[in-house]
Amino acid sequence: MRLVFAGTPAAAVPSLERLAASGHEIALVVTRTDAPLGRKRVLTPSPVAAAAERLGLEVLRADRLDGAATARVAALEPDLGVIVAYGGLVREPLLSTPHHGWINLHFSLLPRWRGAAPVQRALIAGDREVGAAVFRLVPELDAGDVFAQERVPVPPLATAGSLLDELAASGSALLADVVDEIGAGTAIARPQVGEPTYAAKLTVEDGRIDWSADADAVLGRLRGTTPEPGAFTTVDGARLKVLSAHRADAAVALPPGRMAAAGREVVVGTASDPIALDRVQPAGKQPMAAGDWWRGLRGGDPVAGS
Repeated sequence: MRLVFAGTPAAAVPSLERLAASGHEIALVVTRTDAPLGRKRVLTPSPVAAAAERLGLEVLRADRLDGAATARVAALEPDLGVIVAYGGLVREPLLSTPHHGWINLHFSLLPRWRGAAPVQRALIAGDREVGAAVFRLVPELDAGDVFAQERVPVPPLATAGSLLDELAASGSALLADVVDEIGAGTAIARPQVGEPTYAAKLTVEDGRIDWSADADAVLGRLRGTTPEPGAFTTVDGARLKVLSAHRADAAVALPPGRMAAAGREVVVGTASDPIALDRVQPAGKQPMAAGDWWRGLRGGDPVAGS
């Protein structure tokens, strides 16, 4: 089949690479425009744009799939549109332009966690398993019939970044199989079953740690917001980014937010068990071991969240 592929972040690259190596033709890759990155705000191609150019594929940079984008796609007379985390909506008439419509690889167990940040929201909510689904794109958000789905248990120390990498790799194989089945005329899509939940895009404030929650909730928020937007707290009014932490080894009783040294660990009280900080990043400084940061404090009785 002749395909149009739409995607932007690194999580979409394994799918693009797998489809490019298949027997199908990728006639066009649609991705968002170059974005300013880093302290110097250098305009940088999206990971999908970089991968497409490396593969010798034609690229259309567009932040909106408007009339011009629709005309460009329609001129190619594609058989199927494939979208993986593009970052924009596909509306009519583009939705109906490919002969077989569009399919979407989404990193959740639909209908749970429709929306922009499914892996992150699943970890924050404490879900024990996540997954990937390939479904038919329809006007309603992530509501189309599902062709294939896989389930993945959440590893104990998984972050949103590590889990998304895993799902991007395994989901690319799931996606490629569905594309083959659509081409062969054997694909079967089934309606989603269950009550939908929604995964809104994360904001910086989603990374704020609430030490009055229990340890599981604190660790879930930390891992769900790592690496972006990043988990943080404040200590004596100064912002402290928490890069990694674990349930404390030491059996120490601390009220929520109270910090202390316990053996070799820097621990913080929660509503249940204390959390031990592994690596932190004070404002304006480089990441460092929590113990090094603690030794640099000028005494006192610090409280996280103060």
